[in-house]
Amino acid sequence: MVRTTSVYVCQSCGAQTSQFFGRCASCGNWNSLVEQLSRTTDGRRRGTDVDPLGEPVAIRSTTMALLGDNPLQRLASGYEEFDRVLGGGLVPGSLVLVGGEPGIGKSTLLLQSAAAMALQHSVLYVSAEESAQQVKLRWQRLEGADSGLQLLAETDLDLVLKELEALRPAVVIIDSIQALHDGELSSAPGSVAQVRECAAALQRLAKRQETALVLVGHVTKEGMLAGPKVLEHLVDAVLTFEGDQFASHRLLRAVKNRFGATHELGVFEMQAKGLVEVNNPSELFINGEIASGVATIVACEGTRSLVVDLQALVSVTSYASPRRTATGVGTNRLHQILAVLEKHMGLPLSRYDCYLAVAGGLAVEEPAADLGVAAAVVSSFRDLTLPKRTVLLGELGLGGQLRPVGQLAQRLQEAVRLGFERAVVPRGSALGPLGEGLELELLEAASVTEALVMALGVNPADDEF
Repeated sequence: MVRTTSVYVCQSCGAQTSQFFGRCASCGNWNSLVEQLSRTTDGRRRGTDVDPLGEPVAIRSTTMALLGDNPLQRLASGYEEFDRVLGGGLVPGSLVLVGGEPGIGKSTLLLQSAAAMALQHSVLYVSAEESAQQVKLRWQRLEGADSGLQLLAETDLDLVLKELEALRPAVVIIDSIQALHDGELSSAPGSVAQVRECAAALQRLAKRQETALVLVGHVTKEGMLAGPKVLEHLVDAVLTFEGDQFASHRLLRAVKNRFGATHELGVFEMQAKGLVEVNNPSELFINGEIASGVATIVACEGTRSLVVDLQALVSVTSYASPRRTATGVGTNRLHQILAVLEKHMGLPLSRYDCYLAVAGGLAVEEPAADLGVAAAVVSSFRDLTLPKRTVLLGELGLGGQLRPVGQLAQRLQEAVRLGFERAVVPRGSALGPLGEGLELELLEAASVTEALVMALGVNPADDEF
């Protein structure tokens, strides 16, 4: 017997309550509770070892040793950068969530990828936000080839599921999951219940038909994926499409991936005819000019190494407390490095404003960039220039010591490929087999003072400055 009850669901965090309150008790947001109808079914108490007829229940589990080895047959997306972030391509039966700000290029990327995949596989593109004619206009602008791509402009979940069962495509793209609507729910499209139920229904069908499902998700004003958190747990991979509105390049980053490495990075460039892959992204983040306040590091994003320029500006402050601004690097990390430089090198940085930026708009969060940040700050403070073709790698401890960094040999290989000749690294760093035969001069230092003396050729802590 089916019973219908009312529950109140928070549209911000997904918490449920049986009573209405002006403020959600879970996340604290005001006026976020929306009434929804919930259907429950009275069922019998489940047995543990016998069925209702008294027969023993068959064991359905098996041991891991008896499971066969079935290698994953991935589907190529048509773009090497997309495949890199996915871990080698789309896995049949998997769910991939792609999120990003409005206008960043999510629909363009997936439409181009769908056109490329449709040359070899059956692909269905479900447009829940745009009409078929609007999608055709973008298709003509991208000069898409006649690849047999199937297009369905529909927002009704039942009709979408019926189309999937009838067509049984290899790949399905839903643009977007927030625009789908389940008629059995009373809430509006995009609400927590709608997003959760629509994604769960699509997941069940995709797993049963071995269909690779790609979902487009909206983001909130804070940059987080909209909808319930269970959506991110439900899918197999979460990708974010990022980029600066004033720059042409776009970054596709893997936040979660059950079939590949997390924090993998793919680089695209937006042009008049759509997105184009950038095979050598290090060229976007280095300038090559010699100037004070510029230091070069090698950052690792997943399995990819990127040579990046760090830019610093240190000037006398005109305020009671100095300004500290960082773009692409954590502000707290900058404060910590400035404190270490002032304590162990005697630089009066507490009376100076400091501005730090990563070239190209890339976000560098790993501690391997600490030595590069310190070198850029000291270079600007003393008005010195670092030698050309020199990279700096090392984590800076609170005692002023340098600590080894991971994947050092891989970073140095990327530096050598781009023509760098010297590298300042922590003393005792192990390169391993990958570091043999590198045509690179290694300068090993135990402390930040020693490293900066090697890099600059002078001691920036001397009073003669």
